[in-house]
Amino acid sequence: MQIGVAFSEPAQQLWLRIEVPDESTVQAAIEQSGILKKFPYIDLAEYKVGIFGKVADLDDALKPGDRVEIYRAITADPATVPRRVIAGDDDE
Repeated sequence: MQIGVAFSEPAQQLWLRIEVPDESTVQAAIEQSGILKKFPYIDLAEYKVGIFGKVADLDDALKPGDRVEIYRAITADPATVPRRVIAGDDDE
């Protein structure tokens, strides 16, 4: 079956369409995609994963057309972002 695997960092986004065996899990799809070789710092024990924006477990089964997503840790406190922008203290 065909699925997608997605990961993004501030400077780069990657979305791969791959063919996986039926009854593949989230973890198997991530490993088969090769994304862990491209981004070796991804630690699946630490990073959350999801399917179409909903948090999932590594052993969840996939369905045809699913998009597996690997989520980075939040690097800014969302509550402080509006205050920094208002104060003119943004990094952009």
